[in-house]
Amino acid sequence: MDTTQKIIFIHPDLGIGGAERLAVDAALALQEEGFDVEFITSHHDKNHCFLETKDGTLPVKVIGDWLPRNIFGRFYALCMYIRMIVLALYVILYHKNKPDLVFCDLVSVCIPILQWKKIKVLFYCHYPDQLLSKRGSFIKSIYRFPLNKLEEWTTCRADNILVNSEFTRSVVLSTFPSLKKKNLEILYPSVYTDNFQKIMPEPIENVLSPLPSKEDTVFLSVNRYERKKNLELAIYALNSLRSRLGEAKKNSVHLIVAGGYDPNNTENVEYFNELQELVMKLRMSDNVIFLTSPSDAAKISLFRFSKCIIYTPSGEHFGIVPIEAMFCKKPVIAVNSGGPKESILDNKTGFLCEPNEEAFAKAMKKIVDNEDNIVQQFSQFGFNRFHEKFSYQAFSHQLNTIVNNMLDKKYN
Repeated sequence: MDTTQKIIFIHPDLGIGGAERLAVDAALALQEEGFDVEFITSHHDKNHCFLETKDGTLPVKVIGDWLPRNIFGRFYALCMYIRMIVLALYVILYHKNKPDLVFCDLVSVCIPILQWKKIKVLFYCHYPDQLLSKRGSFIKSIYRFPLNKLEEWTTCRADNILVNSEFTRSVVLSTFPSLKKKNLEILYPSVYTDNFQKIMPEPIENVLSPLPSKEDTVFLSVNRYERKKNLELAIYALNSLRSRLGEAKKNSVHLIVAGGYDPNNTENVEYFNELQELVMKLRMSDNVIFLTSPSDAAKISLFRFSKCIIYTPSGEHFGIVPIEAMFCKKPVIAVNSGGPKESILDNKTGFLCEPNEEAFAKAMKKIVDNEDNIVQQFSQFGFNRFHEKFSYQAFSHQLNTIVNNMLDKKYN
């Protein structure tokens, strides 16, 4: 293989999240194969990003950060589409080296622009953008109509389309009828385990204050501070769990809510405040600890310190946290829908529950009671399942095979 072959990753906002983590892992996998990789993005805050994008491991170029992210608190999708168009125009008009392939995700509007210069495009569909938009007024439906049609048409133009789960594939095919003749291959996200093995964990006493006792049961929720992540479910579940425990044990259970937090994101700020108010209302300030955008070193320390991971989103497209938990030998309690149904084996690597506090509390109590040593059993089953199905090696091998096959084909 020619090691000078160049692959550009176009991503609208290179922050911290599941989509960003997948793009970073994909870039690392291709870089290790010998490709010259580079990120082109419209926003990259070095205080709110993954380590590999700021320590020089992965080159990042920011274009068009001056463009608005919204217009008077509205038109987020339109602004993102414009940003992606600007990124694509930069690649075809100003970038010094024409890429052999472009990997893009989240927004497909850039695909026809890139193909105008006969650049092959691999599109990773995390989920249809139009389904992520909240329904609104008749005026909003008029605004969304052309964007939705554009999303379907541009997605269909990709040379190859990958999805993150069986669940997402079924949703994409039902949302975009034009794609029914396309082969949508599943590429499960993975965990770049080198990070977990190389990074020195932050001392837990530096991460948590106050620090729960080692004899206490600590549950950990890792997710962005977004309402769709349903983080309040974990808080209500902890409250319900405490009501099921005797007085001596009520204060021995704790919940750590560690979430990606962008102070420039209005929803992040509002939701974070709402969750804090909820904890105060339930009088659980001594049992719930909030952390914002913990570092990788802190996150690893949290995984090791906790006994079980709580994963609360419903209809999650895939969900990277459950497989991170399995790699760290931690059981997972998650909502019985979406991607977690493919990653978690109920009653073997964790519990799949209905999205209500009673169901979660019952599962959490089983972790507290630890009858028949289920925590250790779930932990080992999860670790084995990770290596069988979600390892970085399997992810890297599949992605490199796909990319090499694309590059071997002549441009249509």
